[in-house]
Amino acid sequence: MPKLTDTHTLLLAHAAQRDSGSMFPLPEALAGTARTIKAIAALLRQGLVAEQETRVEAEIARQDDDRRVGVFITPAGLAAINANDGDGAAVSDVASNTDAAPPRTTKVSAVVALLESDEGATLPDLIAATGWLPHTTRAALTGLRKKGHAIERTRRDELTCYRIVRSA
Repeated sequence: MPKLTDTHTLLLAHAAQRDSGSMFPLPEALAGTARTIKAIAALLRQGLVAEQETRVEAEIARQDDDRRVGVFITPAGLAAINANDGDGAAVSDVASNTDAAPPRTTKVSAVVALLESDEGATLPDLIAATGWLPHTTRAALTGLRKKGHAIERTRRDELTCYRIVRSA
């Protein structure tokens, strides 16, 4: 396994969250920094990302004459950050950058599915489903609230149980 810095991990996770697997556009905090440019170069050398042609304007990393090149996460990059498809299986392929690319299951969608079930989910349930740390899991719940999901808290077996309330 390659040794990854926080910047490497952030860049790979950012790309893994996209259906196309593109690293661009970069996260706002990393855009235009020398550290980011060095990190992308290191990821390219390690084979965790690869350059390929793209037609999508936002995904372009550089342009050589009439050739537009983007940087996309590879299966090795997904494995390096333990990205999985929500069922615990490693994602083996990145969607191509065609307009008809099928959506990938994400950890957040797995959390939403658990929360939408009638019995809801406890924090340990959510941690087991995602592999996240407790504070990261709670932050995801906050993010879902900010996106407009109404999350109800109840008690089940001495544990707090979370459930997305469906509107009537």
